[in-house]
Amino acid sequence: MGWALDEEKWTRVRERMAEQELDALVVRAPDNVLYLTNYWPMKGYDIAIFPREGDPTLVVIEPQYDEARRTAWNRDVRFFRFYHPQDPRPPVARAVDLTLEVLRERKLTGRIGIELSQGSQIADRMVGEPTVYTQEYFRAFDQVAREVVDAAPHLAGVRAIKTPQEIERMRLANELAALGMEHAKRNIRPGMKESEVAAMIEGHIHAVGIGYQDKVEMARAFTLVWSGPGIATFTPTGHRPVVENEPTLVEIWVCADGYWTDLTKNICPGTLSPKYVKLLESLLEIFHDAAGYAREGASLAELDLRIRHGIELAGYPGQPSHPVAHGVGARAHEPPWAHQAGSGTIRRGMVLAIEPGAYWPGGGGLRLEDNFLITESGNEKLCSYPDDFRN
Repeated sequence: MGWALDEEKWTRVRERMAEQELDALVVRAPDNVLYLTNYWPMKGYDIAIFPREGDPTLVVIEPQYDEARRTAWNRDVRFFRFYHPQDPRPPVARAVDLTLEVLRERKLTGRIGIELSQGSQIADRMVGEPTVYTQEYFRAFDQVAREVVDAAPHLAGVRAIKTPQEIERMRLANELAALGMEHAKRNIRPGMKESEVAAMIEGHIHAVGIGYQDKVEMARAFTLVWSGPGIATFTPTGHRPVVENEPTLVEIWVCADGYWTDLTKNICPGTLSPKYVKLLESLLEIFHDAAGYAREGASLAELDLRIRHGIELAGYPGQPSHPVAHGVGARAHEPPWAHQAGSGTIRRGMVLAIEPGAYWPGGGGLRLEDNFLITESGNEKLCSYPDDFRN
């Protein structure tokens, strides 16, 4: 298993670097390390040095050296020790020292881009624990570079447009999400706890996903599950029972080798009650209208406005409290963001999560969400599990 070098991705990144007159990018957010090298860190201490010319260098923690050499696209992989008997400092200090040594050795000492405004990131592959560096990390590059600038916006701009390989990887993640949902649909029962449904989906995807189609090395699912009156937003999965004739809503993120889905799917054991039929039909209309609007050249701000206006007309002004459209890729939530105070247009190659939802006071409600690849002729819905879950 493994992925060949994504030449198109490296070319796009280097074209943007040339525009910004950057000699090198230095990244340590796990999603950016993955994006530039194909190596997904087990812990958050690894650093990638990506020059405008020549092979990148990957600086990794010692136990990961062999795996990094096997999975990374670049040939130059170096390690530092997590524990050093003569150096009581934490491992990040040795990672930075080695990175500065590489920059000096390779004469990458002009204009360097680092992640000064990386607002969020995926966690490491090991336990989902983000490793956040301190101010000393960012100041360290002043020792070697003539100028240190913020590379996060430039990387976000390149990452927003997916390469064919990235799209293939996201298709795999969406296929696994559909398999997990179909498994839950076959096995869900009224009275089952929400947490049991979550465990069933996550366990099935983890079991089926590792080795899937001889392409996926690591697959994980992360869910939030709510049923009937427990449906809300920004609340955890609980021990509430699955309710017959009402939706069990599944917010499902699936990660396949570092590429994600962000989906919301529903299951109804029994016949959907009339109050939910009415809400579902309203949201389906809003959802399909938004999907039809999301095309090359359309306004991201207008997409947000259009969805929220439709929800208001359906009788839910001011809802929902969560974003209704955003990018997906090497993070489940990444630029571009559809926001009325923002700007920007939808472009071919973006993958957008579109997610209208409405919630009732006291509990209950509904959300629909899928990932749409923007194409030359419109867009393509990536997950095969149906949004109209009455069928």
